[in-house]
Parts: sequence; structure tokens; C-alpha cells
Amino acid sequence: MKIEYNNLYTHFVLTTYKRQAVLVEKYRIRIEKYITGIVNHNESKLYAIYANPEHVHFLVSRSASISEQDLATIIADSSEKFINENNFANGHFHW
Repeated sequence: MKIEYNNLYTHFVLTTYKRQAVLVEKYRIRIEKYITGIVNHNESKLYAIYANPEHVHFLVSRSASISEQDLATIIADSSEKFINENNFANGHFHW
């Protein structure tokens, strides 16, 4: 018998390198919207997000077709590139 899961909820927390407070407050909403777009593009739904200066929390209902690790890696890599390209952090940014 095949079992399908439609609501796989995960609370993710991405922390900045060495938990340094490098995310600039005035860009917080743009960073949150970008991460929301990444989640939606990967067959998942974002329910809550908040970007702090040294970490980001977000709650996701993900598709069974993508693992937690794969989704976290896609979000981390994409958002890191986005933040660096737009200078949304103090200095070079790493998760």
C-alpha cells in the first residue's frame, strides 16, 4: 500500500557564520521575500518567516518529493548568493 504525505512541516533555522549579526535590518523584508520565493518554487509552502541579524527562522510545509536536507541546501545556497550580490550584509556573507 502506498502512503502519501501531504503536509510535512519543518521549522528551519539558518544561522550566519559564527552567529555574527551581519544581516542588515533595512533589507530584512527583501531577504524574507526572496526565501519565500525559493520555498514556493520548490513545491513547498512557507507559513512563517523572520530574519534576525544573526539567524533566520522559517516554517515550511514541504512536498514529499524533496527532502529537508535538499530544501535547506537550496535555500541556504540561493539566499547566500542573493545577499552577497545585493550587499545586504555587512561584509561577505556566509551561512
